[in-house]
Amino acid sequence: MMKLILGNKNYSSWSLRGWLAAKQSGLPFEEIMVPLYGDDWDLRKKEHEEIAPSSGKVPVLWDGEAVVWDSVAILEYLADKVGRDRFWPKADDARAMARSMVAEMHSSYAALRSECPMNIRRRVPRATISEGAKADIVRILTLWAEARARFGQGGPFLFGTFSAADIIYAPVVSRFISYGIGVPGFALAYMEAVWEHEWLQAWVAAAESEDWVIEQFDAGPA
Repeated sequence: MMKLILGNKNYSSWSLRGWLAAKQSGLPFEEIMVPLYGDDWDLRKKEHEEIAPSSGKVPVLWDGEAVVWDSVAILEYLADKVGRDRFWPKADDARAMARSMVAEMHSSYAALRSECPMNIRRRVPRATISEGAKADIVRILTLWAEARARFGQGGPFLFGTFSAADIIYAPVVSRFISYGIGVPGFALAYMEAVWEHEWLQAWVAAAESEDWVIEQFDAGPA
């Protein structure tokens, strides 16, 4: 059985992406939790040989002797195993946009990431954020709108059915909820579809039951 090394579910956005990719694959896997950023984090990294290939970062997927780190790499590895249509839209134009959106999320939005770290348990009504973070939000909403308008006819998700794009943008949905980001109606409907997905609800329940507190991630915008 595959093993997936994860960080704290309340805080680790990339762990959520890797976990959703594993769920989307339909393959059985074992979860191994490694609490992040505690006083003994450096020691824990050394104790857990499973995370060594990633230089102490999560998530990490082990499949026999194969090891994959980085959430997008995990998603692509699993897509190769089970069939790419399980993760990506079939049509060339839809798949092209989905891939571009995933790549942009992976490499961009530094202001939003730093100012509004994922914190599933936190609620800040209308957080005060910078112009840079606002620009990130506008860009994300623009992409969501285009994907829904062009390719969302088959269901409530970005490309109709739940796909790689929804996996990668799920932590953004969490951030928008945590920090009270105002969004237009189409985006609110999309966020509700993601948040109410059974896998997200399972992750949220697990996050809410954790007793770890990472102060640096609880000190975001107010």
